[in-house]
Order: sequence, then C-alpha cells, then structure tokens
Amino acid sequence: MARSDKRREPRFDDGDYGELRAERRPSPRARARKAPRRRRSRSFFGALIYWSVTMALWGAIAAGGLAAYYGSRLPPIDQLAVPKRPPNIAILDVNGELLANRGDTGGAAVRLADLPPYVPKAFIAIEDRRFYAHWGVDPIGIGRAVVRNVTGRGGMQGGSTLTQQLAKNLFLTQERTISRKIQEAILALWLERKYSKDQILELYLNRVYFGSGAYGVEAAAERYFGHGASTITLSEAAVLAGLMKAPSKLAPDRNPEGAAERAAQVIAAMAQEGHITEAVAKAALAHPAAARRDVGAGSINYAADYVMDMLDDTVGAIDRDIVVTTTIDSRMQMAAEGALKQALDEKGGKFGVGQGALVAIDPTGAIRALVGGRDYAQSQFNRAVSAKRQPGSAFKPFVYLAGLEQGLTPDTVREDGPLNIKGWRPENYSRQYLGPVTLTKALSLSLNTVAVRVGLEVGPKTVAKTAHRLGVQSDLQANASIALGTSEVTPLELVAAYTPFANGGIAVQPHAILRVKTAAGKTLYQRRSASLGRVIAPQYVAMMNDMMRETLLTGTARKAALPGWEAAGKTGTSQDFRDAWFVGYTGRLIAGVWLGNDDNSPTKRASGGNLPVEIWSRFMNLALKGEPVAGLPSGAWRSENAALPEEIARPIDDLFGLFTGESRPAAQPQSARPAPAQLPPPPPQGDAYEPPPMADAPQDWPAHDRPPPSASRAPDDFLPPEDIPTVGSIERPRQRRGAPERNIFEELFGGG
Repeated sequence: MARSDKRREPRFDDGDYGELRAERRPSPRARARKAPRRRRSRSFFGALIYWSVTMALWGAIAAGGLAAYYGSRLPPIDQLAVPKRPPNIAILDVNGELLANRGDTGGAAVRLADLPPYVPKAFIAIEDRRFYAHWGVDPIGIGRAVVRNVTGRGGMQGGSTLTQQLAKNLFLTQERTISRKIQEAILALWLERKYSKDQILELYLNRVYFGSGAYGVEAAAERYFGHGASTITLSEAAVLAGLMKAPSKLAPDRNPEGAAERAAQVIAAMAQEGHITEAVAKAALAHPAAARRDVGAGSINYAADYVMDMLDDTVGAIDRDIVVTTTIDSRMQMAAEGALKQALDEKGGKFGVGQGALVAIDPTGAIRALVGGRDYAQSQFNRAVSAKRQPGSAFKPFVYLAGLEQGLTPDTVREDGPLNIKGWRPENYSRQYLGPVTLTKALSLSLNTVAVRVGLEVGPKTVAKTAHRLGVQSDLQANASIALGTSEVTPLELVAAYTPFANGGIAVQPHAILRVKTAAGKTLYQRRSASLGRVIAPQYVAMMNDMMRETLLTGTARKAALPGWEAAGKTGTSQDFRDAWFVGYTGRLIAGVWLGNDDNSPTKRASGGNLPVEIWSRFMNLALKGEPVAGLPSGAWRSENAALPEEIARPIDDLFGLFTGESRPAAQPQSARPAPAQLPPPPPQGDAYEPPPMADAPQDWPAHDRPPPSASRAPDDFLPPEDIPTVGSIERPRQRRGAPERNIFEELFGGG
C-alpha cells in the first residue's frame, strides 16, 4: 500500500524532542497516594453537609417540641380574650387604713383613624421599626439586638416586637424566663394570624400601660396632658411613646427630665425613619411637652408611687383587683409631712431652701414614712428615693467604722490641723483647729481634717467597701475626698445604711410592701422576715453608738435631743451649703432629713446642725409618742490599759498650775493608736494603703478646698497617721472676715 506523499514521518534530529514528548504519567505509587486525598476531601464536605442538615432538623424538632409543650400550658386559643377593665389597687397602711386608691384608668377605646398620624408612627419608630414587615416575631430585630448587646453599641437592646409586647401585657406575667418568652412568641403569632396589623396596633395603643395608673393612650393623654389622644401634639406623642421603656420611671409628672430625654430619642428615631422631616423634628425639640399639675395631692402619694414601683417586681402583671398592705404608718407619715412642710414654710426662705425629703424606717428595714418633696401637687419627683446628692459629713460614720475595724478605737487620738494632700487642703467648717483630739470628739464636732486623715489611713477603697457593705447602693469615688461625703447618695439608701448601727449590726433591705391579696382574699404575696446578715461586729456597733451619741450631747446636733430616749446620729453639709442633712436614730426608728434645691444652687448657710435637726426632732417626738422606750446596742470595749494622752485625759492640769504655780507634769510618750482590749482581728481588706486615683472635685469648690486633677499616685501617697502632713507642714490659714456673728460654740464647731 502506497504511502501518501503528505504523511509526515517522525524525525529524530538531535535535541529536537519537544513536539513528540508525551506528558509524564505519575507512577502507580503516586497515583495511589493522591486518590485517597481527593476521596477524603469529598468525604469531609459530605459529612459536614450531612451533619448540618441533621442538626438543623433535630433543632427544628426540638424547637417544635418546646413550642408544643409551652403552648399546651396556655389557655385554649379560642378562649383568650382581652381584659375588659383595668384592675383596681387599694393601698393600705400597716394598720389597714386606706392610704391611696390607685384604680388604673382605662380610657375609652380610640380608633387608629382618629389619632394624628404621627402618634402610631412614634411608637413604631422607637419600639418596632419593622412592624409592618414581620409576622409577630422579628428574627432580624432579634439578631440586631444581639449584635448591639454583644458589641455594646447603643446600650442594651431588646428584640421584642409590638405584637410580643401586646401579648405579654394582655396575657402573661412580667417574669423574665425562657418559658415566658416562648409563650409570648406563640401568642404573638396567634395575634398576627387573628388580627390585621392596624388592628394589632390599635389594640396595643388602647391597652398598654403608660404609668401613673393609666392604661391606653386616651387615659394617658388625659392623665398627663389634660386632653384626649386625638388632640395630642407631636412632642406629647413622643413622650407617650417613650414611656414604653419604663412607664413608672419615665412618667413626665414624676420625672420630667427623664421623660424629655427619652422623648428626644423618639423624635430622632422618627426623623431617621422618615416619618417626619428634620425641620419638624427641630420644632418639636424646641417645644417639649409639659405635664399638667395635680391639685390637692398630699405627700402620701410619694409613698404610693414608691409602692406601685415596687409592686411591678413583687407580683408582676395585675389582672384583677388587689389590696396591698404596706409598712407605712399613716400617723408617722402625717407627722413627717407636717414637720417638713412647717419648717420650709417658716424658715425655707430665710435659709434659701426650696425642697426637702424625709425617710423613716424601723430596725427591720420597714419604711414607716416617706416624703419625697415639699408639695406633691407641684412636683411628683420623689427625692427620697431618686435624688442623688452629696451627703457631706453625714458620710463620716462609714469612715470611722472602717478605722475601728482596722484597729482604732473611739479614744484613739489624731491631729486636727491643716492638711495638704497634693495641693488639696481640706479645712474645718470654722477654719479653726483643736490639735490632738479623740476620734469621738472629732466625729461629734465634725472635724474634717481628722476624717480625711482616718480615710487616708485605712484607704479610700476600704471606706467605699464599708459603706457598700452597710447598704449604700450608689457608686462611690474612692479618693481622698470620699471622707467628706463627695460621692452622691439618695436619702433612702443613706438611712438604710445607718440602720445596722441601730439594730446591732444587721444589714436590711428597705421595703414598703407587707402582703398583697386579691379582692376575694387570696394571698398573692407575703413578705417573710429576712435580713442581709451581720455586717458589723457587736463591739464596733457599741463603739460607733458611743461616738454618735456625742453628736447629740455635745456636738453639732445638740438641738436634736429626744427627752427620755437614747439617740445618736450625724449631721452633714455639702460644699457651699448646697445640701443639708441629718440622719439620727433610736432603738425604735431611724430617720433622715435632706434639704436643698433641685437646681443644686447653694442655700443661705443651711447646715445639718440647724434646719434638718429641727425637722428631725419635731418628727421623732411625734412619731415615738407612746412607743416603748428602747436603748441603743452597746457593750464594753474600752481597754483598761489604754490611757488617753495627758493633754486629752487631764485638761484640768493647766488650771491646776495657775493656782499652784507648779508646772504641768510632763506627758509620757504614748502610741498614737491605743490598742483595744480583746478585740478580734480586723477583717481582711487588702487595700488599706492602695493609692486609688484622686477624682476631680466639683467645679464649684473654693480654690483652697479643691483637690488637684487626677494623677498617678505613688505608693506613699496614702500613709500611716504619723506620716500624714500635720500642723507644721503648711501655714495655718487665717480666719475669714465678714462672717455673720455666731456664739463661740458655733464659731468653733459649726453645723456639721
């Protein structure tokens, strides 16, 4: 067979193999190694997909099982009904006398079409921006809330929809449990299936709680603004929508500042969502809503408001008429209101004091009287439980208690003299100094320099821990000025923190509710006797009571004596006379009085030793009338071998020399810290000399009293008493001129 002339035969020229060389095939061994790797890769991804699908399936089955289980515990869906009438709450005093009737006001039903369009939009913007997009439960909203909570952006966020909130308010309790959230989701899905979106929104606006006993937007508009919901302004609508976050705390008639701040957030959210223009938003912010005043309301409403706030956490949602028996004693409440109002009416103008508060609790923590302001009709803000103010020297008992627990005694001597701490020069009220004094005398006369020395000696952090242990809840700045009461507290928590001194060292939880029953007599809540345990050892209780008794006998609260009663306490005055305090106690009752101005402006030299002491004495004499006399906890603590220094123990020697011509006997050297007899070792603190940062003083402090700005501290900044600067370290300041005339005792020791 002839070959074609076009056939190309292979050529075997040297070095030209490129066109004919075949690809090199891997060896069988290499192929054997590579094949399992591909198979393993395919096997891994296949297993991942398989187990993902399997876990998702089982998760769906588990979720369905949980939904079925908790759904079975709900009433039959066809039997669910919206409550017809808000419940009534009767508030009784400890003796069963009616104090207040908080029958919740359920306004007439308002149609969505009758409301201004910005009203429902305000609620949607701040509570549920995807209301018209979800089916009752919003996974996207929940995910967004989780992300914000984890990253800490925008504060804590909730993922509940308006439908879920409606389901909770209509059918469920306020408890925060997984089971309740699941039931809430089930009911939300049912509501979405049964009603249209507009019907759900209309039902929501007519049934949710707006605080101050108002259920529904119509009742809320009448309650806060004095007119119906169909005529509310944009600013008023923003206030009502903002109440959903915390109805009791943000009510505009009780907390106008908080309500205004929340309303501004609502308006900003509406503008962001495009419900209103920026110009409209600015106009609304420029004209905030103002709540109307109630006429003729007495101070008992402060106590009733507090009871209502506590009731939310006690029994949750209320779906029937109930009767609440409180710890309030109506006789003491009237005495407290009368004492405060009379003093402010008679002397408030003279001392430049516009407001005040009085709290009285018994040694178990039961609140017997609570007055949150001068006139409830003018201001519903409860200063007794919500106003945080500087306690001044009324904070010093915690400083001295910390010192006692570190080994000091009431007879321990410390120097009262000028003090310079990194440029901060704390001074006494009178700008005069007594030299070496006992801690008892220093506390009774409210000597600032000694309190600061003791505070530095034990450590500011130890002082803060001591106050927190006794019952102070507010944050405390652990710096040198803490000894002078520069960290703010509320009257209620300060009085509660004094209670261990009166009851023998037991911490208490202030409470106002004894029991809650339905109108038919079924008990929903009964308070059991309970305490927070011992927080002060008995010997230190005895020491503190000995020291604070002197405040009433020879110190800054001499006007507070109660005939026939053993009493103790401490006055307090903050910088520039902005706050005046007195907290005093007997074995039966602990009471505290605060006076000042809401705008934090200075008073006209109102101090703890004048007007607050007068109010306290007037109240206590009425409150304790007819009560069996009870003494204060006491005990033996003095050491037989711990003699006082000669200049303290034997002041008569100076006079003796005048008559005899003999010189005074030389004082024997003595330790600066007399050791108490048979006292147990102090509790471990660990931070007695740890140098915490010095916080800046308030801007209004006088230059000579202002601490230096925060700076790093060396280990020797807080020192033992012998190393703390004394009189010779700086020049003794001169006496102020032009001060009002006072007697010699007031000139020396002031008002605390």
